[in-house]
Amino acid sequence: MHKFAATEEINIRKIDTIQAFIKNGISSLKNCVFQGIDFAKLNINWEILEIENTTFLGCHLQAADEQHLRERGAHIYPAPKNLPYNPFRPDLYTGAELLASMPHQADKSRDLSIYNHFYEQRFNPPINEALWQRIHDHAIDEALRDLLQFDENGMTQKKCVGFMGGHSTLRTDEFYEKTAFTAKLLAEAGYFVVSGGGPGIMEATNLGAYFAGRSQEELKDAIAILQKAPHYTNENYNEQALKVIDKYPDGTESLAIPTWFYGHEPSNLFSPHIAKYFSNSIREDTLLAIALYGVVYAPGSAGTTQEIFMDATQNHYGTFNYYSPMVFLGRERYEKDTMLYPALRQLAWGKEYFDFLHLTDEPADVLAFIQAHPPMAVAGVH
Repeated sequence: MHKFAATEEINIRKIDTIQAFIKNGISSLKNCVFQGIDFAKLNINWEILEIENTTFLGCHLQAADEQHLRERGAHIYPAPKNLPYNPFRPDLYTGAELLASMPHQADKSRDLSIYNHFYEQRFNPPINEALWQRIHDHAIDEALRDLLQFDENGMTQKKCVGFMGGHSTLRTDEFYEKTAFTAKLLAEAGYFVVSGGGPGIMEATNLGAYFAGRSQEELKDAIAILQKAPHYTNENYNEQALKVIDKYPDGTESLAIPTWFYGHEPSNLFSPHIAKYFSNSIREDTLLAIALYGVVYAPGSAGTTQEIFMDATQNHYGTFNYYSPMVFLGRERYEKDTMLYPALRQLAWGKEYFDFLHLTDEPADVLAFIQAHPPMAVAGVH
């Protein structure tokens, strides 16, 4: 039987801002990865810096500096030109960035330009495009890790609670309001609210979190403003959201995780952190994986049903080291119309997560259940 020698653990330092580069007072670039930094306008004496296992991802360098670094063994991967997105971006998106007009395309937002670019080849992208998309989504993964701060067992410093539900839910729908008030309560209790980032229940989620700390009357007023354009296909849909933000600035932070796979759906504007992916499957799995403090299921259709059983599978096998609450907001939908809740109870019978299932119609009951059922570590996880 062969014995393999233990390999030395390499501590990689990732640096994605000039400030971090300067603050660290770096004299050695050994085992360093620099991402998305513009070095071109800086006067850096690269000759005095140690270069070993050094990587530059999407950084701008003067031609002479790039040649010098390559000769000394640095790995340099420049960002491709003529793409509407940066595969090596070091941070998440913001609503303002996605809505901003692209150069020479004043009628097109960055969000729409990226979607149009993706849509043209989404079923059969050339190899370069496929690789850039994968690199982009990995960069979003990294930015999410920076935001949520995972420990060695996969637990996040932020107490993430996710919401799932119908993307076509109208702003006038009963469960749009219930979702918003539920998210508001959770955010006020210290949970970090996460949605799929699109319209419908997803927008209601980020809206509710945004209004944490404000009165119920103010949230009801915001919903009334939004109801003037109730569906995401309506004219002035985003404009109504901007009116709410103008009237009630500086809301509480939350997270949105949308995808360009459903790019015809606008990203909602009530989260300052937007982790937008090309891959919908990675996006869905990621949202469920980080929501270790629970997932709230408002009424939805096929997509929501799929996510319910994806989440149940993660709980069933303890995939991410913890069992987490699954709370169903909508008795009629989940107990009568679809029988999904009884089916899930049957599936969970005898399993550790059986007691983490709950059905209710009341936002306050959602909060109480999640508070009473914190994540439970899988046996053997310390």
